[in-house]
Amino acid sequence: MGVTVKILVLILAVAGGLVYRNVTQLWADLPAPKLDPQEWWGDEAQPKDYEAYLQNSSEVIGNRLSYPDKTIADLKERLNRTLRLTPPLEGVAFEYGFNTDYLREVVEYWRDDYLPRWREREVFLWQFNHFTTDIQGLRTHFLHLMVYDDNKVGKKHYPVLLLHGWPGSVREFYDFIHLLHQTNLDKNNKYIFNVVVPSLPGYGWSQGTSRKGLGPAQVAVMMRNLMLRLGYDKFFIQGGDWGSIIGSNIATLYPENVLGYHSNMCNNLSPKSLAKGLVAEFLPSLFVPSGFEDFFFPKSNELRYLMEESGYFHIQATKPDTIGAALTDNPVGLAAYILEKFSTWTNPSYRSLSDGGLTKRYKMDALLDNLMIYYLTNSITTSQRLYAEQYAQAQRDLHLERVPTRVPTGCARFKSDIMQFLDVQLKDKYPNLVHSTYHKKGGHFAALEVPKVLYKDFIDFVKTVERKFKIKTL
Repeated sequence: MGVTVKILVLILAVAGGLVYRNVTQLWADLPAPKLDPQEWWGDEAQPKDYEAYLQNSSEVIGNRLSYPDKTIADLKERLNRTLRLTPPLEGVAFEYGFNTDYLREVVEYWRDDYLPRWREREVFLWQFNHFTTDIQGLRTHFLHLMVYDDNKVGKKHYPVLLLHGWPGSVREFYDFIHLLHQTNLDKNNKYIFNVVVPSLPGYGWSQGTSRKGLGPAQVAVMMRNLMLRLGYDKFFIQGGDWGSIIGSNIATLYPENVLGYHSNMCNNLSPKSLAKGLVAEFLPSLFVPSGFEDFFFPKSNELRYLMEESGYFHIQATKPDTIGAALTDNPVGLAAYILEKFSTWTNPSYRSLSDGGLTKRYKMDALLDNLMIYYLTNSITTSQRLYAEQYAQAQRDLHLERVPTRVPTGCARFKSDIMQFLDVQLKDKYPNLVHSTYHKKGGHFAALEVPKVLYKDFIDFVKTVERKFKIKTL
């Protein structure tokens, strides 16, 4: 072998070794980072005596938040100003976004039917116990439903933390809460839960921060601190959208506190997972149960759908305050921006319908309840900042997608959700994936759209965790 060939072989060997090392480093599991459980997010300076702060701020205050008549009257006046809407193009339904002909109908219903019944809707929203408490300097709002002794007889009793996403709110969970907390005498129901449903920081009645850096990992710390504040050192988690990511982060950072993590939007965006997803398309029968191939393939359809539906994501991850300013004090624009997601994320085929199929799966009052929470609390901008924080460098440097989450995990897939992941992808992140299901009907907002289906899936997961891990009830 000539000297030149030997040098070439040596160069290729070194290059191959470097590539292999870099790839294995990129794919390797990482240890969980340590986050400060006392990190301060309040507007004022952090107290020098944090223990004293905890003692003084640990009070949980019951709230019945209400809005004066003048606020509702002002909203009605704003809804009268819809004459300048640009008509949709000929033959266009929701393909270009919210159809403005139908938007007029929604606004008319909101103004002339819904708002005159606002006090009735207010009573509906306050049917559960609302509380606030101070967590790491921020006023944090949550629902808390406890089970009393006379309702525990013959039932298995656990605490569960429910986590919403964007553009949702605690309102998404109302029907689901009733199922989890039902106290009737149904002998077939063997489970009952203490239910905690927080508004995420900057969402609804929870205070947003004035400081940079409050991303999903830091929110996970806050939510865990909330559960500890309420006396729950072990609990289940259920969530979708941001609730899925934040719930996963709690399970990853604090596995000692989590009995099980259940999500209707499990994901794994690590490089290894994405590579496996591409390989699986060539051998789908090896990775997907028969009859569910269309949940995942062809990948070209999924990528096209994500490109079409992710424009909001790029705006909110880069310029949340710009779009926030456009939507603040603009109820008609806010309605179009938020309600459009409840159309296309529920079923992408609804884009071809002139009404976006909004009332096929939801009641308009439920959609407007959620919209009112954003409008009345002026939380659209603060809610959207979570996207920017998720993709800030400091958040990415945590590499939580490469830290295994070893708590018992359950993943429920709904056919019309935004994206789906195979078990072979999820098990890298969730090695104790003990529950994996497929549902032909349902989309991104499962708790609001199909609460009974989600409830049964969650209970089946709890049963599996009990059987495999011998957990204890309260």
